Amino acid sequence: MPMKQAPINQETPYLLLDINKLDANIARMKAHLAPLNVTLRPHVKTNKSAQVADRFFNTADRPITVSTLHEADFFAQHGFTDILYGVAIAPNKFEHVRKLISEGIDLKLILDNVQTAQLLLDFSSLHHLPIKVLLEIDSDGHRSGLPPCDAEIEQIVGLLQGSLVTICGVMTHAGNSYNSRSLSEIEQYANQERDAVVSSAEMLRSLGVNVTIVSVGSTPTALFCKDLTGVTEVRAGVFAFFDLVMAGLGVCKPDDIALSVVTMVIGHQKEKGWVIVDAGWMALSRDRGTANQKVDQGYGIVCDINGRPIGDLIVSAANQEHGIISSRSGKHVDGLPVGTQLRILPNHACSTAAQYSGYYLLNLDESADTYWPRINGWQ
Repeated sequence: MPMKQAPINQETPYLLLDINKLDANIARMKAHLAPLNVTLRPHVKTNKSAQVADRFFNTADRPITVSTLHEADFFAQHGFTDILYGVAIAPNKFEHVRKLISEGIDLKLILDNVQTAQLLLDFSSLHHLPIKVLLEIDSDGHRSGLPPCDAEIEQIVGLLQGSLVTICGVMTHAGNSYNSRSLSEIEQYANQERDAVVSSAEMLRSLGVNVTIVSVGSTPTALFCKDLTGVTEVRAGVFAFFDLVMAGLGVCKPDDIALSVVTMVIGHQKEKGWVIVDAGWMALSRDRGTANQKVDQGYGIVCDINGRPIGDLIVSAANQEHGIISSRSGKHVDGLPVGTQLRILPNHACSTAAQYSGYYLLNLDESADTYWPRINGWQ
């Protein structure tokens, strides 16, 4: 069937999702993980869309990871019941957790300190509420989590043993993989995150904990890991869309990026060689994730309406509603008259998608749908 085109008459800027590329990216991740004997628990914080999340699964089991309890509510309403909330739980969210569990959601929470463990234990005891938790392990000094096999792990186990708060296992996120300078370095981070959680899981077992979940995850390490012995599941999210940060790491090619922002030329600064479009940082986000990579892509690569990059053009600067297109080489930009529609490939798919309430669709031949809604925010 012929490729469906971007909706030419839709007001710009808008978010365009290429379904063929989305499906190919998902298939690539599944094919890589299949021989490693692990479950894929995709992180839906990137897409925040029930229709996108559905495309990860062709079985009744549909485990997902969320970054907000608002996401947990939304996906629970769309039939996703096996949910890992992948951010350390805050006490002011305990009541929300109780609501989800009471609705039959198999919700797993994250702990990384004794103080929160005690508060969660008190809440669980007060409400006679069974709660499942994973201990977060810091595998690379990137962010939060307990050091592998840290003494505080034993303290948390001792505190929670025999209570309604059940430790199910461990999880980690190799965030430093996003700073890798080569694919071999990504593979090293993959080994490092595996070793961190597997050793910590063994520590838990030695303390009498029934470990059922050993969870790792980042898009770079998920796609370039080779040995996941001892790991039960992999979490990753941006791989479904990809973006310029992932392309800069060598994890994908720009042509694999399923997400783009459609914009229109609204003017020129001829003496500066600029083209002005109606997609500023409110449309593209402020994310400059490629700035520290080998190639700085500004606020995004400029493509024609069919998704083909135009020379060396990038969005080099952005105000709230204005984007400035210029040539990386400094040459004047010609041949883009007012009214020309363009597509911008994003630096960071998560933050760009968060600027919109949904996706206009490209190449969804089997359906009459032209738009998939998404959610945003925390409430």
